[in-house]
Amino acid sequence: MDGDPAVEPELDSFSLTLPLPYRVALIVVLGVWAWGANLHYLSLVKIDVPSLIHYPQRTSPRTDLPHHLSTYRLALLLTLPFSLSILLFWALSHRNPTLVIYYDFLPISLLLLLLVIFFLPRRFSSTGRTRFLKTLRRVSIGGLAQAHDGKFGDILLADVLTSYAKIIADLFVALCMFFSHNGSATKRPDRACGGQYLVPIIISIPSLIRLRQCLIEYVRVRVSNRRNGGIGAQGWGGQHLANALKYSSAFPVIILSALQRNLSLNHDAVGLTEKSLYRAWLIAVIINSLYSFYWDVAKDWDLTLFSALRSPSKTQRNIPFGLRSRLFFHTKELYYIVIVLDLLLRCTWSLKLSPHLDHFADFESGIFLMEFLEVGRRWIWIFFRVETEWVRTTDRGVLGGPGQDDVLLGEYSDGLEDFGYSSGKDDDD
Repeated sequence: MDGDPAVEPELDSFSLTLPLPYRVALIVVLGVWAWGANLHYLSLVKIDVPSLIHYPQRTSPRTDLPHHLSTYRLALLLTLPFSLSILLFWALSHRNPTLVIYYDFLPISLLLLLLVIFFLPRRFSSTGRTRFLKTLRRVSIGGLAQAHDGKFGDILLADVLTSYAKIIADLFVALCMFFSHNGSATKRPDRACGGQYLVPIIISIPSLIRLRQCLIEYVRVRVSNRRNGGIGAQGWGGQHLANALKYSSAFPVIILSALQRNLSLNHDAVGLTEKSLYRAWLIAVIINSLYSFYWDVAKDWDLTLFSALRSPSKTQRNIPFGLRSRLFFHTKELYYIVIVLDLLLRCTWSLKLSPHLDHFADFESGIFLMEFLEVGRRWIWIFFRVETEWVRTTDRGVLGGPGQDDVLLGEYSDGLEDFGYSSGKDDDD
């Protein structure tokens, strides 16, 4: 669908250069570099990320590498095999469709190697990877640690997974094609591989994880209020339900997008026309994008933009318009730029509304660019989300103490079983 008549129907020109498995590997490797950059810059502005996520203290702080340098080292370790593999692939395939398909074992071997790197001998950055894998195991089923045991880290990771949802689905597609009869991971991506429903379900999983985490937080607040005999400082939990609703708003977009691709349904058989399906998708995606943008600005970053626009006379004069009193980044203009950028990146779907770009997101190059932009948006989001958490935490005066959305462990664990959730350190089992 790239419009290049010189390319075989089985492969578009973009996939001849960067087949699907390499795209997945590239975005994963770039993600590790990006996390290192997050840690690096935040440390420069005196924000202690490891303490926020309750990362275990190092045995030799004076001799051990700073956390961002350890992350860069891991990123370099991942980059070297990626670079060697793709250079070898290009040298052997010469962008020849037959050879590109034949050498599909090279990118698949690379993906396997990247996975194995996380299980290297313990002496090599074992603490970080052990902590990451433990957190990933807990988060993968929608679990959520207690505030004193790294809840904020769980939320960060789960939110990152929502931005990687389509990359995770692409990884499944590549593996499915590789193991299919007469299949190849470097053929034109078949996003119906494994069945018409499977890829949309996989894309939905990260949002389901965050949805469950929000419900767990709501339950914790309800249990705390019930034990204390009334509504406490954390409220009745409505903010967590509103956050759960935000993640729920992604599901209609995923379902309607799948229907638009004619994956599983004959529209006429159920009275749906292509036009009505498009209108339903448009309404769903507008609601999801604007709701998510509002939440980024007002809740995740604690900026006062919307309240200032609603009631300009009530804004405090000593606070920059639409921001907050404590800002760790150097210029207030940066915050305004990021707000605009977040809105634009939340609305990349609007490219489909252009008569000239309406098929852009159907090209493999367009799909990759959209995935890349979403991961980039999340990278930017992390800077400001971590800054906000640091402001909240240091304002309380006790790092790791219960925040505005937290309740104490004892208040949660004594009654949570009534709601079907486990508590304490067993959350990650």
